[in-house]
Amino acid sequence: MDFKQIQSLIRDFEKSSLTNLELELEGFKIKLSKNNLSKVHEEIKVEEKPVNYEKPKGFAVKSPLVGTYYAAAGPNEKPFVEVGDKVEIGQTLCIIEAMKIMNEITASVTGVIESINATNGSPVGFDQVLMVIV
Repeated sequence: MDFKQIQSLIRDFEKSSLTNLELELEGFKIKLSKNNLSKVHEEIKVEEKPVNYEKPKGFAVKSPLVGTYYAAAGPNEKPFVEVGDKVEIGQTLCIIEAMKIMNEITASVTGVIESINATNGSPVGFDQVLMVIV
């Protein structure tokens, strides 16, 4: 968050009916509060977090949209993939249903499924890691 964004946030807070606001982003934290005289008390603290330069192991398959995760084509069908399965580029890994549309998620790398991080029928969020391929 840059200085102009912070100023804009403070101005918007001053104009709002909110009395307290706390915002924490990666490496940045801001607390704003209004006392009973409608003055703004500002406390800004930037936290230094150690940077992890370790290369992540495997390829994270992330959800491209918000929806419902399905491991198989139907309730009585075999899952598209299971942990330990070898997958090829273009192979269907799962389905994400969004607004009654079934979206096939395919492998963009060749490898072995190391983990599956979503449960069949569960909601998933945008950019959530569904599985890891190594």
